[in-house]
Formats: sequence, C-alpha cells, structure tokens
Amino acid sequence: MKLNIKVVNQENTEKKELKKADKKPAVKKISEQKSKPVEFLAAKKPEKIKQAKIELRKNKPVAAEKEELIREEFIKETIATSDFAITEPKKTRKNGEYTAKDIYVLKGLEPVRQRPGMYIGSTGIDGLHHLIHECLDNAIDESMAGYAKNIEVVLLPQDRVRVSDDGRGIPVEKHSDTKKSALETVMTTLHAGGKFGGEAYKVSGGLHGVGISVVCALSVYMLSEIHRDGGIYQQEYLRGIPKAPVKRVGDSKKTGTIQIFEADPQIFKEIKYDPKRILNHIRQQAYLTKGIRIIFRDEREKGKETSYSFYFEGGVASYVKYLMEGNTPRHHNIFSVAATKDDIFVEAAFQYTQEMECTEESFANNIYTPEGGTHISGFRAALTRSLNDYARREGFLKEKDENLSGDDVREGLTAVISVKIKTPQFEGQTKAKLGNPEAKNAVEVVVSEGLSDYLERNPSDGRAIVENCLLAAKARLAAKAARQTVLRKGALDGLALPGKLADCLSRRPEESELYIVEGDSAGGSLKMARDRKFQAVLPLRGKILNVERARLDKMLVSKEIKALIIAMGTGIGEDFDISKLRYHRIIIATDADVDGAHIRTLLLTFFYRHFKSIVEGGHIYIAQAPLYKFQFGKEIKYAYTEDQKAGVLNNFAKPGGVSIQRYKGLGEMNPEQLWETTINPENRILLQVAVEEAHQADKTFDILMGEEVEPRKKFIQTHAKSVKNLDI
Repeated sequence: MKLNIKVVNQENTEKKELKKADKKPAVKKISEQKSKPVEFLAAKKPEKIKQAKIELRKNKPVAAEKEELIREEFIKETIATSDFAITEPKKTRKNGEYTAKDIYVLKGLEPVRQRPGMYIGSTGIDGLHHLIHECLDNAIDESMAGYAKNIEVVLLPQDRVRVSDDGRGIPVEKHSDTKKSALETVMTTLHAGGKFGGEAYKVSGGLHGVGISVVCALSVYMLSEIHRDGGIYQQEYLRGIPKAPVKRVGDSKKTGTIQIFEADPQIFKEIKYDPKRILNHIRQQAYLTKGIRIIFRDEREKGKETSYSFYFEGGVASYVKYLMEGNTPRHHNIFSVAATKDDIFVEAAFQYTQEMECTEESFANNIYTPEGGTHISGFRAALTRSLNDYARREGFLKEKDENLSGDDVREGLTAVISVKIKTPQFEGQTKAKLGNPEAKNAVEVVVSEGLSDYLERNPSDGRAIVENCLLAAKARLAAKAARQTVLRKGALDGLALPGKLADCLSRRPEESELYIVEGDSAGGSLKMARDRKFQAVLPLRGKILNVERARLDKMLVSKEIKALIIAMGTGIGEDFDISKLRYHRIIIATDADVDGAHIRTLLLTFFYRHFKSIVEGGHIYIAQAPLYKFQFGKEIKYAYTEDQKAGVLNNFAKPGGVSIQRYKGLGEMNPEQLWETTINPENRILLQVAVEEAHQADKTFDILMGEEVEPRKKFIQTHAKSVKNLDI
C-alpha cells in the first residue's frame, strides 16, 4: 500500500529529454496530450451563424422582405436541427451593447456538459469517481426504502462501469408531463426523479434529482436496463441523447435497475478508475446500511479479475471499529447510540485513541459530508457539554477550573455520525455539507441522552475519556503560551521574518513561492539561482522534529519549525488563519537520497498534521530535481527518473562516449543548472500534494511516523520491492 497522499503533476508533468545546457529554456517539455472538454456552445454557435450567412449570399437577389423571410426561416431550421440551443445571429451593433439576444437558454442536459464542475465538483479524478457514487447512491436509496438487498459495482473493459441493484426498477410507463417514458425522463431531465414527492422514498440521498441524468450527460455512452412488470426494458444514450425510445427486449421474473456508462473523454482529463477509492466508498455504504450486500468486481483485465463482498450488521459502531484498526484505544467500550428524534433517525458512535488527531466522519442519508454541517455541530455540542457535566459531577473539574474546550474533548477522537432525514438540505450539488437546522437539535438530544447513560454504565471508560480530555487541555494551555511567543516574534510581519529566509520582493501571495531546502549548501545555490521577484528560499538545518510523536507545545520549541511557521505567516493551532498565507506555493526541495526522502516525509507529516487546510488547498508541492546528467562534448541532457535514463542515453549519436553524473544533492548543481532544471517555471516539474483519502492518509502517517515499530516493519517488508532510486 502506497502513501495515500495523492501526488499529481503540476505544470509540465513528464519530460523525456532536455536541450543543451547553454540554451534557454534548457528542457524539452514532454507531456501527454489529453483530451480537453469541448466548449460546445462557443464553438458551434458562430459556425452555424456563419453557415447561414454564406448560404444566403449564394441565393439569387430577391425582394428585401422576401430575403428577410428566407433568412429567418433558414436560421430557425438551423437552430431546430442543432444539438444545442442558440439565438439568432447578432446584427451590427455598438461595442459593449448588451441585449436580449445575448441571453442563451440551455436546454435538457446542456448545462451539465457546459459546466460539469457545478454538478460533480470537477472533471478530474474526483469528478470521475463521483459518477459511480451517483449510480451507487440511487441503489442505496432503494435499499433504505426497504426494497434492494443486493448491489453490484463492476469495472468493465473499455473504461465502462456497471452498477446494478435488485430494487423495484425505474418505472418505464409514459410520464404525464413529459409524454415520454418515465425512464427516459429520469435519465435525460434535470430535477426529475422519485424523491421529491415523499411517497416512493421516505429517505434518500438523491434530493436534487440530478444524479443519474448528470451521469448520462457526461457519458459518451450509457445503457439503462430495467427489470420490472415481467419484462426487460432498455434504452441507450449518447452524451445524454437517447438513441431510440425505450423498448422491451425480453421477459424477466426479477426486478431491478442496471446502469452501464462510459465516461466522456471530451469532459474528463483522464479516465482511470482507482479500485481502492471505490472500495472505500462501498465499505462506507455497507457499514451505514445494515443488511445490504454490496459486491465489487474489477473485470478490466482478463485473468486479473478481483472480487470483494461487503455485508455488515453492526452499523456505525462496526465502522468505528474499522477506523480504529492499528490504533490503541484509550477506553474499552465503543460508545454507540441509535434513536429517532423529530422524525430524524440519528446514529452515532465513537472511541478515543492514544493519538492526538481527531477523525470525524459524517453522513446524511448515507451521503458522505466531508465538510460536516448541522449534524456535526449537534454532535460536537452534545459531546462537549456532556463531558463537562460529567467531569464536574465526578470531581475531575473543580469550581475554579475552566471548562474543557471543544478541541480538548475531540483530541484523539474517532467518531461516525449518521442521520437519515426526509428532506435533506445539502449545500451545493456535490452534497459536501448538510444544512438542515433541525438536524442539529436532533443529534444533540440523542447523543446527550445516550452519552449520559453510557458514562453512568461505564465509569472506567468515563474516567479514561475525561483524563484524556484533561491532558489535552493542559497541553493546549502550554501550547498557547508557546504559540504566543511565536506570534510575538512574527508580529511585525516582514520585519520579523527568520534570518535564514531569503524572501521574495513580491507581496502578492498568489504569485509568491517558498522553497524549503535541505541544508545551507543547497540553500546557498538555490538563493543564487532563484528569481527573487517571486521566489523565496528557507534553508532548514538537519531533520526537523517528528511532529507525529510530539504535542504542539514541544513542537514549538524547535527553531526550525518556528522559523517555518513565521515564514508562512498563518499562525498555528487556534490562531491559524489561512488567509494570511504568504506564499500560495510551498515547495519542498530535498536531496535525492535516503536522508532527503526522510526530511520530505517529516515535512509532509508536519503540514498534514498541523496545516491540513494548506495541503487540501493544493499549496504544497515537491520539486523534482534531475537524477542524472549526460554530457557528450557540449551536448548536455538530464533524466529525472530511472525510466528516462535509458531513453535519454539512446538519443545521443554515440552513447558509448557519454559521461554520466548521478546527482545525490541539490548542492552538486551550480545555480545555472538549478535554475534550468528545478526552479524555472517554464521547465521544472512540480508534484502537487493532495489528500485523496483522509482516513488512509491518517493511517499511513501513523504507521510511518508513529511510536509502534511492528506496523512500520511490516509496511517496509511489504513495499520494499517497490522502492526506486534508492541511494544508500
């Protein structure tokens, strides 16, 4: 298992070879050509209008009125037969004039193809997997309604995906409003579905009614197959447009829905499904839906098929147990509660670990809400109040002591909160945050009552939990004092920056970069090589503190860490403010050896544990310096990976006479070489660090940087053969 912080290429992602060193830019950029989304409306509209004008010029002269009539009829016919809605051609008008003719009405699924990010978040890897989630969510809704018991997700050859369930099947009879089959209406119309009326689904995640139609719009091909009413019904779609009406193709005694789709390469930058990512989502759904069996199969390569089956009866308590794997619990019994309040079903479970990080996963109608919402607010309020009441009642907190804060009671917490609500109000089409105010009260009441009972029945667990919170409070106060010292040193902003920092001239964060380099030698070369207008350099001496094993107060004693915090300008902990980030690109530049890899891992741990929003905002990058320099006479080329080495060498006319230098450190290059290969925005390769799966990232950091030796030993033994560019 690799470190699950996803590294994606930034700017020039691959290079086969570089030009001669005495010419700038020195690097020949090699990047895969990828399909880009076509700007349909902008591209087609002028073309149609231009064709109309040309056609009219070919016609013989006629009376002005007749010519105008022909012109209007021709354009209307052109518009009617077009795949996209366009207005009449614009007449000559003044610059900047804005009239009704500038207003375009997008019909059907056109808005989805025009602005896919509004519906699925992005056209990258997240948006691609969101298509599977939308199909799976519909199947889960059938399960929550009490009809589906089995769901299957299959990755097929040719980048196709099949999602099926044994629910009732989408209706196929004619819809009274659209005069089309209900199936075609659901598949090709936004905000059409069975979840608005409240009769077909008491609880569902697909409130917006855009899910499956969005998948249809963003697929180059899609097939819907319905089993119901004794028959099998099918309809095919090309980029959201039906090929033919719904037809009956056979008989069936079963019921259910099968959706097969092939994502459109015109929309998505890269179509590459990640089985681990899909499995994580399926596992979540199986834990949250008691009694449902979900099967995942990967059939993309013949002879390499894999299959997984998920079925859980324990609910969210089982999910917490899964999340706790590899961690040492602070107390024995997992807290769990399930109850209905004001027609909202609330399920919550938690357990404390000996780690300092808090993991909260929240769901509304089985939809993962990574940004939380009102249900998380209710849970936090109940947890803080209940533990403070218990601590005072049992004498852990004296009258003069201040209450435990929310951060104190959440340190080391692993919790799952799930609500099922009739009319969920999500913020945005991707449903990242729940907005129902009534959910806060329901969760707060249910968790408060359940936790009071739990603490009374499990006094040893209660004591262990409160002692953990008191320890966190003590560390918080110590960290606050240390943090204030750091803030005082950085209070004068630019005037109090660390002495080792070679700052840039720009004061615009969006164009500024901070290079974090290993040692004064590389730091000196990089300071000379940089463009001081927008590139700053901060050299670090030796390895920074492993923050995975240190509390904040201990961490802030480190001079290197204090210098880094002051240079970034955001503060830390309770005082953190991302709007004060001084550089929107923070670039880790370490040597290509074991020590360099270790320092890079320590820095990634530091950023992930204490500046997660900076990582999630896409501000952390890893510089890619060349591993090899090839020289034949005056001709110089570089290779950035072992795979490139052979290819670059073969490009020389006489490979036998080429001298090869293996770089181990940035300090081995002179400033000009550093600029050409590593720093120049025109040539460099930067790897952007992104969090793909938070729980897995937490687990990986804990294994690599935590106290336990055995998990780390096992990790090394498992992945030793995957290591490349190892320099000992």
